[in-house]
Parts: sequence; structure tokens; C-alpha cells
Amino acid sequence: MKVVTAALIIIGDEILSGRTQDVNLNFLACNLSEIGINLSEVRVVPDLEKEIIDAVNAVRKKFDYVFTSGGIGPTHDDITSESIAKAFGEQVIKNQEAAEILIKHYGEKNVNEARMKMAMLPSRASLLDNPISSAPGFRIENVFVMAGIPKIFQAMFVAAKKELIGGKTKKSLEIKISLTESIIAEDFAILQKKYPQVAMGSYPFDGGTSLIFRSTDYEALEKAKSEMEVILKNA
Repeated sequence: MKVVTAALIIIGDEILSGRTQDVNLNFLACNLSEIGINLSEVRVVPDLEKEIIDAVNAVRKKFDYVFTSGGIGPTHDDITSESIAKAFGEQVIKNQEAAEILIKHYGEKNVNEARMKMAMLPSRASLLDNPISSAPGFRIENVFVMAGIPKIFQAMFVAAKKELIGGKTKKSLEIKISLTESIIAEDFAILQKKYPQVAMGSYPFDGGTSLIFRSTDYEALEKAKSEMEVILKNA
């Protein structure tokens, strides 16, 4: 099975300023991993059209799937939809299906220009259901555009997940040791060179170090872990 990859673009000045703490990254990484999609790159960009366009165009050609979070609300600084459209050379139009969803949710008398802004989408966009606040996310080619609010992002992912095709699931193994990183660093580096298909990392904690091995090559993964265990016995 092929290895399927994805990227996440987190959009918003509030993330970069530290005013809002992102939690969508962890949710997306965990849920993609479960279906055999590796989240391979994450970018955080401000609410600037050129920055969004450049980021989207860079990663959509590099990865199988791209997810964005933030910037699809009703206010003036919510420019993600327009920026995504320009990245694809698309026109922004009133999506009739999205407009009907908003009218049904708010009531025709309560749908003002700001709310209807959330129905202005790229012409080729297909909708992602939002059962929480109604305003839909959307997909265009391999890019899934979703809200920044975590509970809405998660709800939209449920809709997006139906359209995803995963690959081979990456397996993870761990060895916990009571040694510091510096003691095993040289041997660990040599082992990594021997097994380049296995991602290896060391993560110190109070009282020791956790050695993590990750790969879609399960045989190499087991061998690398076993060899590290032999090295540790002789350390």
C-alpha cells in the first residue's frame, strides 16, 4: 500500500500572536494516523492573502491532502475562502446550497450580508457539513477548508473523512530507558543510518529517555528496535 501524506495550514493572526492556542493540529494528526495518512508538514500563516495563496499552492502539489483551519467566518478578516479561490484561479460565487443552509439555520429575516459572506465560495467547491453552526466548510481538489474553532473543525473533519483514502498505517514502538540522551546518542545515530526507513527520535523525561521508532516497514521497525535493545544491554 502507498504511503499517503497530508499537510495542515493553520490560518490566523490570533494563533501567531498567542491569543488563541491551537488544538486542531493534535486532533488532525491523531485522526489521520488512524486511517493511514501521515501528517507530514504544518504551516502557520497570518490573515494575509498572499501568504495563504503561497502556502496553499506550495503544499497542495507536494502532498496527497491539505487541510486548512481558520478564516472562513463572517468578519472582514476572514479571507480564507477568497484566498483559496485565487490559489486555484477560481471565481468566488454565492454557493446556492450553502446559502440555503444559512437561511434555514438563521431564518430568512436574520440573514444579513455578513452571514451570507460565508456562502461565498470558490466556484468548484463542494461542501463539508457543519452540524454545529451550519456555515459549511468546503473542498476543492485535494484541499479541505475548515473552521478554526475546534469543535467545528472536528465536526467538519467527520465529513471530510468520508472522502479520504488512506494508505499503510505507520506503526510506533517505544523503549524507555533510565539513561540520558547523550549516552546513547552515537549508537542511536548509527542505527538510524542503518535503517533510514524507520524514523527514530529520543525524548527525555524526568528520570530517563524515551526512544521512539516509527515506520510503515514493520519488519525493519522490529529489527531496529531489537538491535537497539541489544545495544542498551551492553551500554
